Amino acid sequence: MKKRSYSIIAGLSYIIIFFAAIFANFFVLEAILQDPVNTIQQDHTMVRYGILAFMLTVIFDVVVAWAFYELYKEHYLSILSTLFRMMHAAIMAVAIFALPFTLKLSTSHEILNQVDIFNTIWLIGLFFFGIHLILLGRIIKRPKIIALFLGIAGIMYMIDTSAHFLLPNYTSYASLFLALVAIPSIIGEMAFAVWLLAKGGLEKQ
Repeated sequence: MKKRSYSIIAGLSYIIIFFAAIFANFFVLEAILQDPVNTIQQDHTMVRYGILAFMLTVIFDVVVAWAFYELYKEHYLSILSTLFRMMHAAIMAVAIFALPFTLKLSTSHEILNQVDIFNTIWLIGLFFFGIHLILLGRIIKRPKIIALFLGIAGIMYMIDTSAHFLLPNYTSYASLFLALVAIPSIIGEMAFAVWLLAKGGLEKQ
């Protein structure tokens, strides 16, 4: 398979991850957090689709890891970068196990506890995802601005995860940390996805 094909696969997979994650996070999880019991009892179909969406992000995360390895396997950091992304996918898969149990619960405390378990495990996975992004930023040679944003996003993921566990009053700074992670991540990863679809694999990496 040509590098151009791997690039398109990676770009399309990134787009799928992006939209699946938006639905699962900002529509499903947010609804559960706002009204746990009613969402689980009245909108359980949406919750099930949300769980499926999270599962899709894991599947396509593995696809992206494979495609990136094939694209950049000549680089000495490629295997290490791939392994850290696979670690993130594996941890995310474990985190998802907490969500189906919410469908059998009937109190807000129990439901939110399962969501908290999911978020905590996923948060640990994002630390390793951050390492992957830092390495990816080192691996890709162009565009340099995208490589820079990927590296910054990776650092922010690691800082945010660390802050969750080290700062007792993390919630006081949650909005700030969210912005510090989201801005470089969205710019870097989405720009890279578009570049992969438009130009990736057309030149020697």
